[in-house]
Amino acid sequence: MINGKRIAVVLPAYNAEKTLEATVRELPDLVDIRILVDDHSTDRTVEIAHRLGLQSFVHNRNYGYGRNQQTCYREALAAGADVVIMVHPDYQYTPLLVTAMASMIAHGVYDVVLGSRIIGGAALRGGMPLYKYISNRLLTAFENLFLRVKLSEYHTGYRAFSREVLTRLPLRENSDDFVFDNQMLAQCVYFGFRIGELSCPTKYFEEASSINFRRSVQYGLGVVGTTLQFALQRAGIVHNPIFSEKGKTLEAGSDAYYEGGLPAASQRR
Repeated sequence: MINGKRIAVVLPAYNAEKTLEATVRELPDLVDIRILVDDHSTDRTVEIAHRLGLQSFVHNRNYGYGRNQQTCYREALAAGADVVIMVHPDYQYTPLLVTAMASMIAHGVYDVVLGSRIIGGAALRGGMPLYKYISNRLLTAFENLFLRVKLSEYHTGYRAFSREVLTRLPLRENSDDFVFDNQMLAQCVYFGFRIGELSCPTKYFEEASSINFRRSVQYGLGVVGTTLQFALQRAGIVHNPIFSEKGKTLEAGSDAYYEGGLPAASQRR
């Protein structure tokens, strides 16, 4: 807890058995709620999560990274979190920065905090492939131009959010795939939330999860599409549900997120 705010860490997992324990061991003691959502892994991720004492939720099939995040945030809100930090369980980002990120939100400095791999030049030193670094810089420049903000990168998976952000954004309108990340940041900008960044070292290694070149291209095209949707929405030319005040939110504690009235998206274990 920080400044009277309950702190939650959520771990969206898929086949993370080799790195999950190392990630969890570095989480600071101030974290009040620790939640793992498993997207139907084929390894021992859930077994290890239970041994580590994490609250675990398991998808009954592989829904995708975006849907995993939706479940993460919904369950964190239902557990009473005031600040939620997403930490990938592949140990690519150091959990040691959780305290700093959570503090910036708990004390009301920002609504959203990103761990940037670009500030301080940590990305290439940490082993980010050159093509990913170049595409990251180009896409970020494109987004800054159209979103009219100035972030060092939009593509980090290390993020912290206030409860208000997670309850107000129409996150259920977003993609179930990787572009969910980008849609969420575009929504944060559109709805006027304050976004801060801090430098975050990163490391690329064999066990760390990473999308392949084909999926990277798909993601890049999705980023371009989201950015153009944002610009057209702001200009009043189109009206997209992901930028609508009336769009579907997570509705913490509600069964609305489950399909067919049954817990199709997640099951408690």
